[in-house]
Amino acid sequence: MTIKPAIRVSEGNLVVKERAILTGVAENVVETSAAACGPVEGVFLGAEFEKEESRHVVSLGRLRDVRFMACFRFKLWWMAQKMGENGRDIPLETQFLLVETKDGSHLESDQIVYTLFLPLIEGSFRACLQGNPENDTLELCLESGDAETKASSFSHALFISAGTDPFATIHDAFTAVRNHLNTFRLRHEKKLPGIVDYFGWCTWDAFYQEVTQEGVEAGLQSLAAGGTPPKFVIIDDGWQSVAGDPQENSDSNSLQRLTGIKENAKFQNKEDPELGIKSIVDIAKKKHGLKYVYVWHAITGYWGGVRPGVKEMEEYGSVMKYPNVSKGVEENEPTWKTDALAVQGLGLVNPKKVYSFYDQLHKYLAWAGIDGVKVDVQCILETLGAGLGGRVELTRQYHQALDASIARNFPDNGCIACMSHNTDALYCSKQTAVVRASDDFYPRDPVSHTIHIASVAYNSIFLGEFMQPDWDMFHSLHPAAEYHASARAISGGPIYVSDKPGNHDFDLLRKMVLPDGSVLRARLPGRPTADCLFTDPARDGVSLLKIWNMNSYGGVLGVYNCQGAAWSATERKNAFHHTDSAAITGYVRGRDVHHISEAAAGDLDWNGECALYGHRSGQVVVLPHNVSLPVTLKVLEHEVFAVVPVKALAPGYRFAPFGLVNMFNASGALEAVVYEVNEEDGLVGIVRLEIKGCGKFGAYSSTRPTRCLLGTHVVDFGYDNDSGFLSFNIDHLPQEGHKVHHVQIEL
Repeated sequence: MTIKPAIRVSEGNLVVKERAILTGVAENVVETSAAACGPVEGVFLGAEFEKEESRHVVSLGRLRDVRFMACFRFKLWWMAQKMGENGRDIPLETQFLLVETKDGSHLESDQIVYTLFLPLIEGSFRACLQGNPENDTLELCLESGDAETKASSFSHALFISAGTDPFATIHDAFTAVRNHLNTFRLRHEKKLPGIVDYFGWCTWDAFYQEVTQEGVEAGLQSLAAGGTPPKFVIIDDGWQSVAGDPQENSDSNSLQRLTGIKENAKFQNKEDPELGIKSIVDIAKKKHGLKYVYVWHAITGYWGGVRPGVKEMEEYGSVMKYPNVSKGVEENEPTWKTDALAVQGLGLVNPKKVYSFYDQLHKYLAWAGIDGVKVDVQCILETLGAGLGGRVELTRQYHQALDASIARNFPDNGCIACMSHNTDALYCSKQTAVVRASDDFYPRDPVSHTIHIASVAYNSIFLGEFMQPDWDMFHSLHPAAEYHASARAISGGPIYVSDKPGNHDFDLLRKMVLPDGSVLRARLPGRPTADCLFTDPARDGVSLLKIWNMNSYGGVLGVYNCQGAAWSATERKNAFHHTDSAAITGYVRGRDVHHISEAAAGDLDWNGECALYGHRSGQVVVLPHNVSLPVTLKVLEHEVFAVVPVKALAPGYRFAPFGLVNMFNASGALEAVVYEVNEEDGLVGIVRLEIKGCGKFGAYSSTRPTRCLLGTHVVDFGYDNDSGFLSFNIDHLPQEGHKVHHVQIEL
């Protein structure tokens, strides 16, 4: 008896676990086993073409009547999510496709199978997926980005894998692809920079390009004065030496280009100009206690690149190039044709000299005490590969140089990737461990706020395998401030604001930031729950978005109403659409936190029961396994739940610590939880906890405790007999030299 592969092309169909997913696969499509890539059920697909070309498109067959979620680029720089049921619904520039089907190998099976399609890099070509609106076929598009870089034969352009746990299936697929390509590393294999565990401030939305040394100091002072001291700052665009092109009658909209490695006059100390940007770095660290200072630069130096012919920059061999975007990007983003970069071009550093450029720039910054860089405008490289071996080769050269310079000059691995959502870059990322997850926070664009939360969550499913997604800065004083803030707090990524000095909501900030400037960071990238993977919380008018994450001893579950705005396939831009403004009701369960059982590890008797604490409602609910709680929200409303397994110490004695319930990510404060069954001294059990930070401690206890101790001191506590909510205040940080408070609760 021959055991057939779980995923295979058979009789013109792509078959996954005995169910045909794609029908009518083109005859020139070829398959290759993924057995050499590790213990994963998967197959590579490619295609043979008659003629060598720089761009190919091949049909992979019809896709009909299945739910899918695609991550696609709606702009050159950024991805968003799109859900649908047929091939025609799959957008151009799709880089990640997850399909839901039922297992066909068992009669009457309701087992959901998740099939993942990952278009890859092969040689000098980059692949993406797209739907054909005329016949529902799923197409594979292969491009080199250079008319002279051609090929006709591909064997590993697309990886397809399947499994019954969506998050494990995705992770295992990326592990297999990593083993195959050997050109990138996974998130957990990289060093996360220290900024992720602290609160920060970015200058961008506060000052834009008008940022000054004085403005930076004012922002740091302002935040610290309210009891939420930033421990890192990102000095965004506006510190570099740049100029427009030297032309007669040059208009004022001339694209700016880099003219020198060092800072501009705004960041030079008037008493000691040679100190340069080191002046504000010293002030930030020595006067204001910051741990990290980052600065911004484009991957090409500046928006317009490095200006050719400038004496100080001659050694880098910059030449003018004009971007040539792919057909998919051009169709999704028609305004690109009039973009300043498209019209005025870019000064591109010679790829053979780009390491020297990065190294000298970063060496100077490191000398000044700077700890890292936010490297922006990354996707522009894919448009500049003509005559240079193509998009993949140029991107690879630049990223290898960038990685080497970061490793040499910033020992904390200080780098944030931005405007970088193309697979050319993602599949050669070995060093950078933080990636911006979506298009910007736009404080003055009302259409953007629900779109932002939905896109960061869905993009993190894909991006979170490569790096820790960064859900971007926000304003703490803003109509949508709490909506944004709560999402950042459960994202697992860095938390930073871009408030103007003096414009802060400190009550909101204290829900994320401890008095020492640290934050309660969740362990994983925040992602939509399994039951939200194929619903459309931005467009369908009936679904809420649920986002889950894990801490060491509990989980966190955010629920958001993101309806009413999304990228429009007809208008080719983000837009409002009609939606019922009435509230939507959804349901939460303990197992929505996908790995919640890990928080009960070691408790062999755990029956799936979880206690939930609603941050906004203050409500405590105990949910048996698979029992749900209704949640009703209007557009731009949210709720965040601490989700903790309930421990049964003895009949009638059940306990679950929530952590610091005044914080969005309450259980992030739990550093240790130990249960002791105690039959002496009249006690049933003792719960010993280690708590980070300070604030209001809360827990579920089925019975009123005998007493609670903070360190060796007995503390007053509140207890609600109806809900079982136990609480007391921890009004100070742990003593110096101690990282945690020791809490003992006697039952």
